[in-house]
Parts: sequence; structure tokens; C-alpha cells
Amino acid sequence: MIKNYFKIGWRNLRKNKVFSVINILGLSLGMAACLLILQYVNFELSYDHFNKNAADVYRIVNDRYQNNKLIQHGTITYSAVSKAMKDDFPEVLNYSRILPGGEQIITFKDKKIPKEGTIFVDNAFLSMFTYPFLAGDAKSALKEANTVVISETVARKIFDVHDNNFDPYVGKLITVAQDTFPSKVVGIMKDVPENSHLRFDVLLSYQTLVHTYGYKQADYDFTDSDFWHYIQLKPGTDYKVFNAKLAAFSDRHFQGNKVSGSVEKFYLQPLLNAHLYSDMEYEQGVTGKANVVWGLLIIALFIISIAWVNYINLATARSIERAKEVGVRKVSGATQGQLIRQFLTESLLINVIALAIAFFMVYLAQGVFNSLVQHQLSLAYLFKKGLGGYVISAGLVAVFLTGIFVSGFYPAFVLSAFRPILVLKGKFSSSKKGAVLRKGLVIGQFAITVVLITGSFVVYKQIKFMNDQQLGVSIDQMLVVNGPVFVKRDTTFVTRTNSFVAELDQIPGVKNAATSFWVPGNEMGRNFGIRAADADAATHFTMRFDGVSHDYIKTYGMHLLAGRDFDATDYNPKFDKLHNIILNQNAVKTLGFSSPQAAVGRTIMNGNKKWAIIGVVADYHQKSLHFPIEPTLLEPVLNIQNQISIKIIPTNVTATVAAIKAKYQSFFPGNLFDYSFLDEQYNAQYKNDELFGKAFGIFGGFAIFIACLGLLGLSLFATIQRTKEIGVRKVLGASVSNIVILLSKDFIKLVLIAIVIAVPFAWYILHNWLQDFAYRISISWWIFGLAGMVSILVALATISFQAIKAAGANPVRSLRSE
Repeated sequence: MIKNYFKIGWRNLRKNKVFSVINILGLSLGMAACLLILQYVNFELSYDHFNKNAADVYRIVNDRYQNNKLIQHGTITYSAVSKAMKDDFPEVLNYSRILPGGEQIITFKDKKIPKEGTIFVDNAFLSMFTYPFLAGDAKSALKEANTVVISETVARKIFDVHDNNFDPYVGKLITVAQDTFPSKVVGIMKDVPENSHLRFDVLLSYQTLVHTYGYKQADYDFTDSDFWHYIQLKPGTDYKVFNAKLAAFSDRHFQGNKVSGSVEKFYLQPLLNAHLYSDMEYEQGVTGKANVVWGLLIIALFIISIAWVNYINLATARSIERAKEVGVRKVSGATQGQLIRQFLTESLLINVIALAIAFFMVYLAQGVFNSLVQHQLSLAYLFKKGLGGYVISAGLVAVFLTGIFVSGFYPAFVLSAFRPILVLKGKFSSSKKGAVLRKGLVIGQFAITVVLITGSFVVYKQIKFMNDQQLGVSIDQMLVVNGPVFVKRDTTFVTRTNSFVAELDQIPGVKNAATSFWVPGNEMGRNFGIRAADADAATHFTMRFDGVSHDYIKTYGMHLLAGRDFDATDYNPKFDKLHNIILNQNAVKTLGFSSPQAAVGRTIMNGNKKWAIIGVVADYHQKSLHFPIEPTLLEPVLNIQNQISIKIIPTNVTATVAAIKAKYQSFFPGNLFDYSFLDEQYNAQYKNDELFGKAFGIFGGFAIFIACLGLLGLSLFATIQRTKEIGVRKVLGASVSNIVILLSKDFIKLVLIAIVIAVPFAWYILHNWLQDFAYRISISWWIFGLAGMVSILVALATISFQAIKAAGANPVRSLRSE
């Protein structure tokens, strides 16, 4: 019997090729889009699940308040915090401190490899996190100073390893950056998985910080706050209950603002939330955006739902064609149950064929999709463990099975319920309930379509706004070179720095050059004890700071509002002899000065050090438009080991870069020349937003196309139902345009209803999305009008195709068929 069901189903597919193609095309496109999106969604949700202790590991978040205002919401805090929690709370099973070491050059004998990410960690890090060793003992690794653990990739590069035997390389001595001592390789681990929010290539012993470098504050201190902390709670501990105890912990160790000058508040964030749910500063790990992931998941569900709704509409549109078949089968003794099974089998056959084609489409589109999301994904990611375990994987299977059943059951139920006597007498007509349901489905489809079109416009407009926004600094044609690692800071340091920058200025393709601690797009440091010199000593403000060379403002095209720029006399290798400083507008306002001009010549205090304000620059966007502009201090501090900014002329860039490289290597022999273009680096901050925008546009287009197939199905149904009416009207003199209007107006009403329903939903969703940006567009009324107009035009184009075809038909044939 089942074999017969499939045989009849296959015959019907071949008999009605046009409907079959439309059905299968719509379903396969919807399924393929859904499968692609869910790969990315499950990948993003899978971050850190490879860690065996992931459910019990948390990172410590530190919020700082001054003057009852949140001044820092970040993942960095004081070195003593995690150990103090271990001492104070029996729920804490283990803890690990992390200090980023940055991207460093690794040297083995005469071989150097650049840009390897390093972090200093305790030995406990290796037991709390799951990073499998290929050689060495994880239990004892990093307990001693001057020891390191390196990744498989680093080991292969630095030691030229070509097989999988890494044991001979444990015990080798390498040098990190400009260390004057070698570090012993005590372990080689597998490369950090792509779905780890912590990214590193080399683990450095935390004991090296304390004992070799003599950085005693790194051991246990409540003043230096440059450290990341992770703790492991005992299984079963409720971290929310634990968080409630941390207010007393803060009072006990910080006594309000007496110890650090700020009111410190702490709480734990689950490791499994660290990647997607981070709005924090000083992130060490790789972060994504939860709203992007959930937004794409919703789009995937919308698309596959629209595809199945289309199948229902197209199947019921053919109900008249199948009515006589059903009547004959019933007269011949077929039961309603048998007919339902027959039509469900046809639905299953179409969905299985569509799913097979969808897999093939995914295979073809995988490379393009991977380029879009910038990850190497595959269908295997659909079944990886993610947030909530295997919820996405199980949900995918459940949704597909439910969709296949529901999309097949409704047409099967409708078709099997026909009364054979009425059908065979030619008196069959569709029910009002069925018509209402079909129209409701089309309204739902186009409401979703309007939301997606509106979303595409708003996301595009916001991204364009960010790209067009005047930053207050010029980042175009800005070459950023990493400073030399192997260079001594001595009494000649300032002279050598100035000489190098002066030599760069002489290169024909170079406009200006400058050095700085950080460049635009970087997270700058903060000073917490800033006040006007004549203000109350209890007053404290927090400001960003950057150490810059005297051509920095000129190089970046910053606007000097008052006072003067730095000159050579403002610099000194001894920090205590530096006195002059430049502020931005926000800092002037924060300190209470009436204007930039009024601020020049005034004195401010940074802790116990006095600074004289010599100039004020216009506000500029150091970070992306997600963040507000903060009060900022520019200090005349040179550090050529950080970053060198070089403004170049856009012609003959290759020759200019080669000349810069030659000059760099002549000044700093033995150092690797490593550069990037700042605009690319700065715009990388918008990676998630641009991904969301592109995905919205591409998959929104899929949804619109699939929705049009559904509308085509309904227009086919209506045209077939009104074949006699169309014939009579044509005989009575109706024109083609009259017929097109007749057939189109009811559908346009459905689209208009969809627009009315969609607008408030679209506004609410997009308004909330825009709140993530400190600087954002307003949602104008015309965006909804444009989205509605596009929807109407798309609907008209779809309907008109069938309407014109019906209007052009010979009325004699239409009346004869009745």
C-alpha cells in the first residue's frame, strides 16, 4: 500500500510539472536558507562548550562608580580579586588570573615568528579550561617562572615540526619579545578551537610576572587593575545567589571608595555567555552579538515557515483539479483515512526531494556563505553542542518534521473531505473557512516580508550613517606599523624616536608620521583621579588617556579649538618632568571649564601630578559609534614600541610601503616589519553589524521571493475559481486592464492589511536594535512607506503575471470549460 502511495505521488508530480517545480523550488530555497543560517547560529551558540567545566566556570566583571555614575563596565579588575573570593567563599573551587601579553615575536636560535598572541596565566588555568596537550604535563606546567606552553601551530613554525611527535621539543628554550632570559617550553597543546572566546598562541607562566619581572602587584593587590579573572564554582552552586554576596565582599575589601578611589561592584558572568552577551570594555576574548544571532534565527524560521505556507496555498489552489479524483476514489471505496495518507505521502515526497535539493544548494553556496560570515562552517555545525546543549539540533529536526507534517496535513484534510456526489455533479466550491485561512496566511507572509524589507532599509541606513560619520580623525590612507620590539629605552630614546619620525617625513609618499600608545579603534587606558587643581580634593573624574608624539594631532587631522599643539620642548624621557597636556572638548566640559579658551592655561591634577593645559582639540570618535565620546587626555609621552601612524599619499602605495620598510629596518635592525591600514582595522568594529545587514538583505530577498510564490499560488486558485466569470465579462466587453484590476484588487487589500500589521512590529524591533548605538539614525515614516510601496509593487508584479494570462484567454474556451 505504501509503495502504491509513493507511485501515485510520483505520477502526480510528473503530471503537474509547473506546480511541482514551484512547490519544490520554494521549499528547497527556504530549507537551504534555513540550513545555512542555522550553521552560523549554532556555531555562535557553541562557543566554549568544548570546556569540560564550562557549566561551572565564570568570569569576574567589575563595574566602577564615581560621583554615583558608572565610569567603567569591564572585564578587567585588581590582581587580588579572584584569590580573595577563593579565601572568602567556600563555593569557589578554583581560580585563575590572566594578564594579556599582546602579540609578540617568538625567537628560537636565529628564527623569529611574529604576531603570536600571548597571555600570562596560573597553572590552575590548565585544569579549569580544556586545552588538550600533545606533549608535556598539564598538571605541572607553568608552575615555575620562565616557562611557556605553545600551540601546535607555533611549535610547527618555530621548530619546523612535520610529523605528530612533539615530545622532543618539550624542554627547548625560546625567547619571547625582548626578554633578556630564555623561557622553557614545558608543554605543547592543540590549537585553540575557533569557538573559544579566549584566543592565544602562547601561555606564559604567571610566576614570570611576579618573580622574574618583579611585578609584585600582579600577585595580590587592590590598586593595579589590568587583570582578567575566572573562577570555578562547586557543581550545583547558583551563581545568582553568589552574586548577591559580592556587595558585602566589595565593602569588606574596598571600604566604599577609600581603597581604589571608586565604588567597586562585582558580579559573575557564566563562561558560556561571555561570547554573545558582552557589552563590556577591555574585552580579552572574541565577542559576538546575541541580537544578531537571534535575529538571524528568527529570519531562518520566517523563511522556512513562508516556504511551507506556500506549499499549503499551492496545494489547495489545485484542489479543484484534484476534486474529481477524490470523488472517484471515494465512490470506489476509498476511506478518508486512506486519502489523507495518500496526500501526506505526496507531501512527504515533495519535502524529501526539496530537502535533498536544499542540501545540494547548501553545498554549492557554502563557500560564499563562509566568506560572508568569515568562518569555515559546514553542515556538521548543525549538530554541535551549543547554548542549552543540543537544543538547536533537536529543534531543527523537530521543526522540519512538524513543518512537513503540518504542510501536508492541511491540504490532505481539505482534499479528503470533499463530498463525492457534489464533486461528480460539478457543484464543488471551496469553503469560506478555507478562503479565510489562505488569505490569513498570505497576510502573515507579507507582514513578515514588510518587516524584512523595512529592516533591510534601516540596517543599511544605519551602517551608511556610521561609515559617513565624521570621526574627528582622518583614518583614510593611514598606515599603522607595529613598533619595534627589540629596542632599548635609554637617555637617547626621545632623540631616536624623533629622528625616525623625521626620516619618515622625508619619504616622497609620506605626508606625516607620529607615534602613540593607541590608535583610533583601540581601547585606550583610563586615569581615575582627575580634577581641576582648584577643585575640592575629594572630587574625582575618570578620563581616557593616550601618549602621543608632537605630530599626532597634525597626522590625524584633528581640529585644535584653542591653545597650541605639542612641540619638541614638551617631551622628556623622565615622566616626572612632563607638565603639559591637551584635552578634548568632553574633558573640558567634565572639569567644569566654561569654554576651550577658558581651559587653556589652567592646571589639573591627575592623582598627585600637576598638568598644565596647553590646548584643546575637538571631540573625536576613538571607538565605533556604538560608544559615546569620552573625556580624553593627550599626554606628551613617547613609546615607539607601540604604534607608528603614517599618513601616505594614495598614489604608488607599494613603493611607499617598501621605502617605509627600508627605513624601519635601518633604524631597528632585527625587528620584523608588520603593518596594517587603519581604515580596515577601525571598520572591523562594525563586523557584526555589517554581517547582520548583509544577511538581512540576502535572506530577506529569499523570503520575498518565496512569499511571491505563495501569492502566485493564491492568484492561480482565484483565477481558476473565476474562470466562467472572466469569460462572461470578456464577452460583455471587459478589457484586459479591467480583468487585471478585478483579479488584483483583493490581493492588494491583503497586502495593505499586512503593511498595517507589520509597521508597529517593524518599528519596535528596529527601535530596540538601534539602542545598541550611541550615535544612530531616527526611523523616519518614509521608510515604512517605501517598504510598503516595494511590497505592493512586488505583489502586483506577481499577480499581474497570472491575471494578464487569464485576461488574455479566449472567453469561448473559458465558457466551454464550464
